[in-house]
Amino acid sequence: MTEKVVSDVRNVAIVGPYLSGKTTLLESLLFVTGAINRKGNVKEGTTVGDSSAEARDRQMSVEISAATTEYHDVRFTFLDCPGSIEFIQETYNALKGAGAAVVVCEPEVSRVLTLAPLFKFLDDWEIPHLVFVNKMDRAKDSFMDVLHALKAVSTRPLVPHQYPILKGLDPVGFIDLVTEQAYHYHGGSDPDPVPIPEELKQEEHQARQEMLEELANFDDRLLEELLEEIEPSPDEIVADLKMELGADLIVPVFMGVADSDYGVRPLLNALIREAPEPTTTADRRGITLHSGEPLAQVIKTYYTPQGGKMSLVRVWKGEITDNMTLNGVRIGGMYRMKGQQTETIQKAVEGDIVALSRMEGIQTGDTLTTGEGNLKSELPKAEQLPPVFALAIAPERRSDEVKISAALTKLLEEDPALAWEQNPDTHEIILWGQGEIHIKVTLDRLRRKYNLPMITQVPHVPYKETIRKPAPRVHGRYKHQSGGHGQFGDVYLDIQPMPRGEGYHFNDKIVGGVIPKQYIPGVEMGVREYLSQGPFGFPVVDIAVTLTDGSYHSVDSSEQSFKQAARLAMQEGLAQCEPTLLEPIASVEICAPTDFTSNMMQLISGRRGQILGYEPLENWKSWDKVLAYLPQAEMQDLIVELRSLTMGVGFFRWKYDHLQEVPDKLTDRLLAAAANGKVHSK
Repeated sequence: MTEKVVSDVRNVAIVGPYLSGKTTLLESLLFVTGAINRKGNVKEGTTVGDSSAEARDRQMSVEISAATTEYHDVRFTFLDCPGSIEFIQETYNALKGAGAAVVVCEPEVSRVLTLAPLFKFLDDWEIPHLVFVNKMDRAKDSFMDVLHALKAVSTRPLVPHQYPILKGLDPVGFIDLVTEQAYHYHGGSDPDPVPIPEELKQEEHQARQEMLEELANFDDRLLEELLEEIEPSPDEIVADLKMELGADLIVPVFMGVADSDYGVRPLLNALIREAPEPTTTADRRGITLHSGEPLAQVIKTYYTPQGGKMSLVRVWKGEITDNMTLNGVRIGGMYRMKGQQTETIQKAVEGDIVALSRMEGIQTGDTLTTGEGNLKSELPKAEQLPPVFALAIAPERRSDEVKISAALTKLLEEDPALAWEQNPDTHEIILWGQGEIHIKVTLDRLRRKYNLPMITQVPHVPYKETIRKPAPRVHGRYKHQSGGHGQFGDVYLDIQPMPRGEGYHFNDKIVGGVIPKQYIPGVEMGVREYLSQGPFGFPVVDIAVTLTDGSYHSVDSSEQSFKQAARLAMQEGLAQCEPTLLEPIASVEICAPTDFTSNMMQLISGRRGQILGYEPLENWKSWDKVLAYLPQAEMQDLIVELRSLTMGVGFFRWKYDHLQEVPDKLTDRLLAAAANGKVHSK
C-alpha cells in the first residue's frame, strides 16, 4: 500500500449486538474495496474477522479483528468488535481508538433495546457513530418502525440518510435523502440511479424534511433557509452532516444487506465524506503536545504463535517509525493487519491503527510516547468492567501447577476483562470474567496456546463460624510422659462472642507468674490454630479469648505444651458456645431498563436477597437501579439469569459487605455437603 496523507486516513469500529452481521459487513467492506478477492463465510470459518480458533468454534467474535484496506484513495482501518455482552470490554477498548463507529443492527424492533449500553458508551465518550440497519432482506418490522425504536434508546437524534425501496418485502434499492436520487442495488458494483418511484415521493419528502429539521437544530443558517422555504444544496447538507456527526451531535442511519454487498458502497462513501478526519478527532479529545513528539495508545494486546506479543495501537499525533523507542521499549516490528495476515511497514501517521511487535511491559490502554515532549497525563482508558462470573480452576496435570501464573498473566494482558486470585480461605485458584462463555473461551486459550488443560468447578463459598454464647473458665490440660522430660501445660480460658465484624481478640490476664511469660505466645498460637478450623470445619470469627489462669511444671513445661493445652481448651469450650455458621453477604446494585424492574425484584427475592430499594439509574434513559443484599452463595449464576430476564442488557456491580448467620434450615444441608467437600455456591 502507498503511504497516504493524514486527511486520507479513517479508522472505524464496527459494533453491534451478537448476530447483527458485523463480521459479514467487514467481509463485504473488504471485498468491495478490493482487499480480498473472495468473500468468506462465518459458518465456514473463512472470514478475515473471527480468525481465532475460539471464534470459529463458536461462530462469534470473541476479540477485536483489525483490517486495513483502501477505497477511493482513503486508507481505512476497520475494527470488527465482539457483539456478545460477555466480550464488551474488547469493544469499549477498541472504541477508545476509533475515529467513528458503525453500529450494526437488525430490522427488528424487539432487539433494538440490546443497543442501549452501546449507545450509552458512545455518547458518554462522544464517539461519532452511524447506524447500519443490516439484513433488510429479512426484516421483521418496517424501516420507519425500527428507526422509531432506535430513537427511544439513543440520547442523540437519529437522522435517516436513506429511505428504502421495496419490492414486496424485499429491498431493491434506496433513496438518498441528501441528493433525492433513487438507486437500485446492483451486485458487484455501485447501485444504479433510477427515478424515485411515484408512490414513494410523499414519504421520501416527509423523511427528508425531518432530516433537514434535525440538522437545522445545530445550524442557524439552515434553519433560516427552511423557514424561508429555500432548498439547501446537497453540498450544504453534506457539510452539516460532517460537522454534526464529527461533534457527535447526530446519528445518521443507513441500511442494506451486507451478505449481498447491498448498501456497503453508499456507507463507504458516507464515511469518506462525513466521518471526522484524524485531526478533528484528536482536537475534539483535547490531544495536544508542545513538540512534534508522537503520541499513541494501545487498544489491544495479542499473543500470536508466530510473532509473539503484538500491540495494536492508535496513533494520535505525529509519526511512529520502525525501530523507534516508545516508553523505553524499542519497537520490534510494525505491521498493518488484515485479520491474522500482516504487512510490514516502516511508518505510521496520525490516525493509523497498526500493530507493534515485542513491546514487552506495554499493556492495553497504555499511552506511548518517545518521552521527549511535555505530556502532562496519560490518555483516558475505557473503564475496566467488574467481574461477574467465576470458576475455580486446577490443572489436569499436577506438573503444570508452576505454569499457571505465567499463562494467566499473559491472558490478562490480552483480555483486561479477566481477573484471577488465589483465594486465601478456600485455597482455590478463581478465574473471574464476564460470563460463562467468556470463561470457557479463556479455558480454550489456556489449552490451545499454553497446553494447560484445566479442571473446573463452582468455587467454594468462604463460610465462617462464630459463637452465640460465652463459655467462662474453660480448662485445658496437656500432660505427656515418654521417658526423659515430659510435656505439661495447663490453661483456663474465657471465651466470649464479639459483635459482627470485630474479628478475633486474644487477651492475657495472667498475674503472679502462674504461667511464665515465655509460654503465653504458645497459648495464643494454639488458640489461633484451632480457630482456623472450628467445630464445623470453617474459620471462626468475631470471638474474644482471654487467658485467665493456669499452671506449669518447672521441668516439663514448654511453649509447645501450652499450645496443645490451649487447643484442648478451645475444643471443649466452643462446643459449649452454640457455634453457628456465617455466610458472606454482598452489597449488590442491579441495573436494567425500567420495563424489567419487577423482574429484578423477583430475581433478588428468589435468591434469599434483601431488597433495600430502587431508584432511577443516573444518566441512563429509562433505566432503574435496584439495591440489595445478596448471599454470595446465590450469586454464581446471577449474571446468567439476569441477562436472560433483561434481553441481555442487565448488569450488576457488587462488593463484599458483611457476614450473616445462615438460616437454620440450610445449615444442616451445608454441613453435610462440607463433610463431603462440596460446599459451593448454591
